[in-house]
Order: sequence, then structure tokens, then C-alpha cells
Amino acid sequence: MRGTIVYKMTGSGNDFVLLDGRSTSLDEWPMARITRLCDRRTGVGADGLVILTPDAAPGVVRMTYWNSDGSRAAMCGNAALCSARLSVYLELVPPGDLCLLTDAGMVRAHCPPTGDQAEIQLPDFELAADAAGIEPGPGERWIAFASVGVPHLVIRVDDIEAIDLPGRGRSLRHDARLGAAGANVNFVAPQKSDGGRWLIRTYERGVEGETLACGTGTVAAGVALAARGEAALPVGFRSRGGEALQVRAGLDGRQASDVWLGGQGKLVFRAVWEA
Repeated sequence: MRGTIVYKMTGSGNDFVLLDGRSTSLDEWPMARITRLCDRRTGVGADGLVILTPDAAPGVVRMTYWNSDGSRAAMCGNAALCSARLSVYLELVPPGDLCLLTDAGMVRAHCPPTGDQAEIQLPDFELAADAAGIEPGPGERWIAFASVGVPHLVIRVDDIEAIDLPGRGRSLRHDARLGAAGANVNFVAPQKSDGGRWLIRTYERGVEGETLACGTGTVAAGVALAARGEAALPVGFRSRGGEALQVRAGLDGRQASDVWLGGQGKLVFRAVWEA
């Protein structure tokens, strides 16, 4: 098989391999090949794979996303930020306003011509009335649930460093009350010394471990904090990868509308993968 040109990108530490869909096709990427590509020891290394394919409609790019375990996912916020930036870099669309067609629906994006920042608009969503009956554990104040393209639990804690993320995260991710698909698990805690930003850590399904950022999880967390009266939208976050993310939205009770996520979509390198 011929070598494949790959683009390694990072969104606040959440990293991806992206491919130009004009030179490859979805059927060339079975689960086993995706896991080899994303392997951090024998492959390029990534939290997921994205293929970007220009759509017949002007200004629209199809974004197809898989987790590092080869499972296909409807949406990933940081992957969408990276996809918007790379779509402009590859001249699939001009800079400015564009649309990403994802398995979760159409996602509007705004991407300046230079730099590594982008902004995406996510579909309106509603916070669930409860968290499927899951109660807070020690050191946890409350738990919320929302589906932002993919399902998320948000757990408010006082100390982001004190949580047992592998243990508690894995347990909640597989909780039977969330159904067979489970959910991503996002822990949030305040850090008032950082311009009022909140700290966030995520146990992500499909990766089955901690990722350095989670875009849709950050959106769920921002809206949950605002609904609880603990933050005012727009709200800023500091990801585990160290980069800043911002969530802005309108909130009416539990209903979030005009939802936007701003953050990093940085090209790290371009290479040829010989496998």
C-alpha cells in the first residue's frame, strides 16, 4: 500500500491525525488500520482519526471521525476545531465562515486566515433533568448529564488533582444506567487565580483513558456550571493540555442555544505514513 500523507494536529492537547479525503477514501480505513495509525508506539499516535472530504456544496467539508480504538464517533469538538483550520490550510474552503458536515449534523465554524485558533457552533441541546440516577461520590458536589453530539457526564469537584480519574472515570463511563454506549466523564473545578477560568479533566470513551482536552465535554461543563449558577456565560476553561477554551451560549432554564466553542487547532507536522 502506498504511503499516506498525514497531518498531525492538536487541539489543546487533544491530538489527531487528519487526512485529505481527495487522496484517500473511507473504505481504505478499517478498524485495524485506524488503531495502527493512532498507536503511540508503532504508529503516528493520536486520540482519533479524521478524514476531510470537500462536499458538493460550496464552503462545506465532510468531517468523518473515529476514536483511536477504531470506533466511529458522531462528533468531537477539538477535532472539529482542527478540521476547520486544516480545511483552510488545504484550501478545501476559503478562510472565514465554513461548515463541517459531521455524523451529528452540520457544524458552522469560523476560521481566520492565519494563526491556530478557530471557533465552532454546536447544535442546541438540553441538560438532562438528572444524571440518570448517578449520585455524587466523595469530594464531588453535583453531577449533570448532557448530549452535545456525544453523551457527557459533568462532575463538579473542589480539587481537580485529588480525583481518581482512571478509577472513577472508568466506573462512570461504563455505568449501566447510561446505556450500552456509556458517556465521556468530565471533572471540573474552579481556579480563580487564572482569570476566572475553570479547570477540566476528561476520561474519554473510545480512548478509554484521560485525554488532554475534550471540546464537547467543555461545552457541556460550561452550560452545566451556568445552569447551576456557578459561572456566567461566556465561561473560560483551562484544559489538561494547558490551553484555553471558551464556551459561549444562550441559556433558558436547561436549554442551551447559539452554542459556540473557541480554541486551538494547531498543525504540528505533515508526514508520510508508510503503512
